Amino acid sequence: MDLRAGSVVLLCLMGLTCADPVKYIDCGSSSGKVTIVDINPCATQPCQLRKGQSYSVNVTFNSAVVSKTSKALVHGVIAGVPIPFPIPIQDGCKSGIKCPIQKQEGYCYVNALPVKTEYPAIKLVVEWELRDDSNQDLFCIKFPVQIVN
Repeated sequence: MDLRAGSVVLLCLMGLTCADPVKYIDCGSSSGKVTIVDINPCATQPCQLRKGQSYSVNVTFNSAVVSKTSKALVHGVIAGVPIPFPIPIQDGCKSGIKCPIQKQEGYCYVNALPVKTEYPAIKLVVEWELRDDSNQDLFCIKFPVQIVN
């Protein structure tokens, strides 16, 4: 194992220390393959996201392509309608990934999921995509959540 791969494993393990893997559905990861999804803290599933708090989303994946950049897009899907969900950092290269992304390498993407106080208390599905240079999904995952007071 080279130093870079060892660093990825170490960073991912640090993200796993307080988190349990979350059940997710792959929604079209055409340029990569997801191995683990964690949300911290998430004691039960679906994850209960408390208004006014922020949650750490960790996605471990392997890339099938080379990409100089990556961009995250997040939507809340309510009654089948995707609604944009703002995240603090859209640039995947500033979210735990060392760019350029290399083919057949493993990566641990880490970002924050802030839950605003004005969001309604509701059950929904979060759709999280990380796109490569060609606007293809390095990963696309869906997982259920419940926003609570």
